[in-house]
Amino acid sequence: MDYYNLMRIFAFIHLLVSIPHGYSNYVETKAGQFFSSGHTNNWAVLVCTSRFWFNYRHVANTLSVYRSVKRLGIPDSHIVLMLADDMACNYRNPKPATVFSHKNMELNVYGDDVEVDYRGYEVTVENFLRVLTGRLPPSTPRSKRLLSDDRSNILIYLTGHGGNGFLKFQDSEEISNMELADAFEQMWQKRRYNELLFIIDTCQGASMYERFYSPNLMALASSQVGEDSLSHQPDLAIGVHLMDKYTFYLLEFLEEVHPASQANMNDLFKVCPQSQCVSTPGHRTDLFQRDPGSVLITDFFGSVRKVEITKDTINLTSPVEPPIQRSGSGDIQIESLTYVDQLPVAEIIHQKPKQKDWHPPDGFILGLWTLILLVFFQTYGIKHLKHIF
Repeated sequence: MDYYNLMRIFAFIHLLVSIPHGYSNYVETKAGQFFSSGHTNNWAVLVCTSRFWFNYRHVANTLSVYRSVKRLGIPDSHIVLMLADDMACNYRNPKPATVFSHKNMELNVYGDDVEVDYRGYEVTVENFLRVLTGRLPPSTPRSKRLLSDDRSNILIYLTGHGGNGFLKFQDSEEISNMELADAFEQMWQKRRYNELLFIIDTCQGASMYERFYSPNLMALASSQVGEDSLSHQPDLAIGVHLMDKYTFYLLEFLEEVHPASQANMNDLFKVCPQSQCVSTPGHRTDLFQRDPGSVLITDFFGSVRKVEITKDTINLTSPVEPPIQRSGSGDIQIESLTYVDQLPVAEIIHQKPKQKDWHPPDGFILGLWTLILLVFFQTYGIKHLKHIF
């Protein structure tokens, strides 16, 4: 056997040996990425701090994030939802029991299974801080508690009206950035979180995370100090804006995320640039121990799923078993059920508005009658006015 053939055989053997080793390294890398965050459960605290009908968009903001985290796997038992006003049942709402986040009126974010934990005047600074720190009365039900531990990843989302260093609650009180920072420090000292993601959509939102000093904390804001966070999509039928710009594009981004998605925090930082938001979104990562590029979106917006490891080979291409039939006098046939295909939200967001029936604008009829009377007076005079009525 010549030298050339010997080298070819050696290279072939080396290839056969290296392929399993390379695949093993790939699996270990993926497994390491999966377990790198070190958390075993996920929680979300979603807060709308604004009352009154003209703040409709703040409720829609919160419900949109609520819908996204539920879709990605966080159950209601691990979500604390605080809404300062009930827009769905407001007497000004032309479509009761609904809250829409898009002018096409296709996506009702209120839905049929919303579980509001704190509603109306229950949404206060005191109750919010008590939820975070766990300092609640013994009579408080489990649905109103944040039962997290040192292996919990927590998403905290706030929206409302704010300013430099504060966020208003109910237009009657406010929480400062220092109070919020101290609450997070209490959570860390009491081992109530593993990692925490803080998102706020309000004017001068970046001022709310300037005082943070607790470890393993990442923060995002819709605007810098001195900037306003602008509303988005006015609706003539409802008479108010439906969402804020930052949360609208955040929702659009989350609709592309699925439980197995590899999108990371660096992708989230690019949501709603200044060309879209007008304001300048900001983020802070210096307190966070991991590289944001290695942190998956689902580490906070999704839920950890229980897995079972097996060495047995599983055939995933086997056909679906036929319906079960039972013989006898009472024949029973069990049909296999399937889910109905739903219209993707991404298509809803990008589709054109429906053409609505034309209606005369307000005051049109009154103005028309005024014009008729004016022409009549100039033509015939006031003495013939009785012939009109």
